[in-house]
Amino acid sequence: MRPAIEAVVITAQNHYKSNLRDIFFNLFEVLKIQESSLGKGVYSNMDEETVRSTLEGYEEFCQKELAPTWALSDRIPLELDKETGTVKLPEAVGRAIRTTLEQGWPLLSLPEHLGGSSAPPSVIWSAFELTAGSNAVIAFYLFGPIIAHIIDRLGTEKQRERFCKPMLERHWGGSMVLTEPDAGSDVGAGRTKARQVDGGVWEIEGVKRFITNGDFDAAENIVHLVLARPEGAGAGTKGLSMFIVPKFWVNEDGSLGERNGVYCTNIEHKMGIKASATCELTFGERHPARGFLVGEVHDGIRQMFHVIEHARMAVGAKSMATLSTAYLNALEFAKIRVQGPDLLRATDKAAPRVRIIEHPDVRRMLMTQKAFAEGMRALTLFTASVQDAVELKGGHGSSGSDELDKLNDLLLPLVKGYCSEKVYELLAMSLQTYGGSGYCQDYPIEQYIRDQKIDSLYEGTTHIQALDLFFRKIVRDGGSTLRVLMGKIEATLAEVDTKGPLAVEHAALSRALADLQGIFMTMPGKLQESLYHVGFQGNRILFATAEVVIGWLLLRQGIVAAARRETASDKDRDFYQGKLAAVRFYARNVLPGVTLTRKLIEQGTLELLDVPEGAF
Repeated sequence: MRPAIEAVVITAQNHYKSNLRDIFFNLFEVLKIQESSLGKGVYSNMDEETVRSTLEGYEEFCQKELAPTWALSDRIPLELDKETGTVKLPEAVGRAIRTTLEQGWPLLSLPEHLGGSSAPPSVIWSAFELTAGSNAVIAFYLFGPIIAHIIDRLGTEKQRERFCKPMLERHWGGSMVLTEPDAGSDVGAGRTKARQVDGGVWEIEGVKRFITNGDFDAAENIVHLVLARPEGAGAGTKGLSMFIVPKFWVNEDGSLGERNGVYCTNIEHKMGIKASATCELTFGERHPARGFLVGEVHDGIRQMFHVIEHARMAVGAKSMATLSTAYLNALEFAKIRVQGPDLLRATDKAAPRVRIIEHPDVRRMLMTQKAFAEGMRALTLFTASVQDAVELKGGHGSSGSDELDKLNDLLLPLVKGYCSEKVYELLAMSLQTYGGSGYCQDYPIEQYIRDQKIDSLYEGTTHIQALDLFFRKIVRDGGSTLRVLMGKIEATLAEVDTKGPLAVEHAALSRALADLQGIFMTMPGKLQESLYHVGFQGNRILFATAEVVIGWLLLRQGIVAAARRETASDKDRDFYQGKLAAVRFYARNVLPGVTLTRKLIEQGTLELLDVPEGAF
């Protein structure tokens, strides 16, 4: 091993700092999934003890097997064999992917009939946080079981028999293939063509770009779910269909056949997540790229949203996981780094130097990171608990789960859009805690920033999430789902004594909720003037909504912490005190910003549209 690589291994070995204590606090003390989910319906084989031991075991696995590959995955470049269209991964990364699959960890998310554990989403996303925090690149390469699950849900019986079993037993990879070079986020502008040939087989022709893990050498086969436009289909997203297109042809009995005509023809050189192969895939250029129409129905964009929504949740959870470990690393540094005297003795040259955690500004930065990291985890796991309930009501799309489905759909832009955007800002604060040391590779924060930035861009940029929230999740149903969510917040506020220990938090959340309601009351008038107002104010609406919801979830945690603090052990007492400190800090320093946001939206104009381009 080269000395430079040895140094990387040493500095990377202990980069990941998990927070299983807070995960368990969310699952069992606040959400109480042991009462609402575990032991019921499709989760009948799971109990609290099983979940705790599983996540404890997986945390240990992530620390030992995945975290040590994190820095290596940044330093050792990918290699593309253009003749075979195969991407070669760093050896340690490929080994970690195979080990994770061989030990069966991704099966946690699959139903029992596919050999899985049928764990509820709240547990699945808790495990995903551990994967993404230790090495998000590995998390992306574990997409094969998710693709198999989608085929199992949407495919025909023959498609399930042909693909699902070999994908899971032989650890094949998988990818979602939407974006095209000229279309970008405008998926409906895609020009990749599909032509039906004999025996229900289709041939795909076109070029796709920015395909995450579109090829890699750690799996013998990769199954792509591809959006393409059949001959004669209309324009836009409604003209798209979804196809199963494997790298190597899969015979009816699940055995591998010849090389299929989909090749990786380029890999992007990126600022972060470098070992995640972001590929250009070319279909049908060398020889036919054959595939199958999923479920034999032309319903591509609706079908692909099963994958997209999973990916959006994953992106938000990845951002949250990165902020959490960044904060805990910064906290550790602040406790041991000695620099400068206490501010009150700044002019005393003989004053002893103190640890930087004793400086007010460092404490401000640390508590900001803590409040948001724990608030975003609360948001992610609350959303996951809604998904638990959806499955218990019959699953996505069933008549019994309609209201919960809509609530989940409303929360997804908050998880993906808000967390991915806000975390980038907060990671800069983590780096600032270190001073100049944070800018160097001696500490993980500089890579955290580079690896996380992509989160606000892919699976729909932040503003796309904002437009999705406003138009598809709020306006489309007349605000009824938003009112359900606000009703939950109001119910929590009704539980809090307005003169008790959480009075400050109650007042701040009440004011912020009123201002958020004012924002939504303002927008109809703005819309009568022009839809452009949503273009200008959409991100502010997204952020204000997310910050109120996070404030509510932190208050719920504060209620639990206040009740348990006095009778807790010394260690747990500190934990609960930290919860109370976080919600108090958030109430005083974040929620008042919603009032300003309301004023900015109310006063918003369209005059920027009249500024000539030459003036920019």
